[in-house]
Amino acid sequence: MNPITLTPIQIRGLKLAMDGDLFPQDAKKWTHLNAVVTYAKTDRFKERPQKIKFLSTNTLTELREVGFVKPLDPDAEVERTAHSITMAGKIWLLKNK
Repeated sequence: MNPITLTPIQIRGLKLAMDGDLFPQDAKKWTHLNAVVTYAKTDRFKERPQKIKFLSTNTLTELREVGFVKPLDPDAEVERTAHSITMAGKIWLLKNK
């Protein structure tokens, strides 16, 4: 069996899915529900905002084809429903990163 290799962008997307379910946003991007700009935990003056991490629709599609993410609602349209990480995605992250 061939080991599945992912690009760095796909790995970041998989890690983002590991943090929580991904919901569709505007401009073909996916992120967590109610995601907001946060600040570094070590920054006591909250001067350096941390950007909201996004995942593109193309990357999500690639991860779904490999079987690392799945739609939460199988009856809904795939591009409009939230996605979560599968057990295969979790295991891949444990073994590789």
